[in-house]
Amino acid sequence: MDILHLVDRLEELFNESRPLWFTHSVVVNEERMLDIIDQMRVSIPEEIKKAQQTLAQKDRILAQAQEEANRIVTLAREKSDALLERDGQVAEAKARADQIVEGGQREADEYALGTLTDLEKEVERILSQVRNGIRTLQQDKGSENQ
Repeated sequence: MDILHLVDRLEELFNESRPLWFTHSVVVNEERMLDIIDQMRVSIPEEIKKAQQTLAQKDRILAQAQEEANRIVTLAREKSDALLERDGQVAEAKARADQIVEGGQREADEYALGTLTDLEKEVERILSQVRNGIRTLQQDKGSENQ
């Protein structure tokens, strides 16, 4: 039985009691009063047990919530560390890629310069042969005309 209900019944008993003239006392039905008090003695420990169970359950839920919060924070830190490490690796890889591209560009420029220099020499050699051929033909033509 609910303890508040028993307190209400006790108050009702008091309100139904007969007042004693010229005093602040009342006459109460002893049997009903003792019956309500006995019911209170039985109900109070039950209410206290329920309250203790509720407190224990609250403590257990709070402990679980704290454990879960700690687990989530740990996971978040691990993920954050992994992301930072990955970002570092990405930056390192980008710097290495930039170095490779720069080295490749340098090598390509050196190769192109070497090839163009060789081509220039070949073109000059061919141009020299062409000029010699033209001179020879002009000389042959000039000696025929004389």
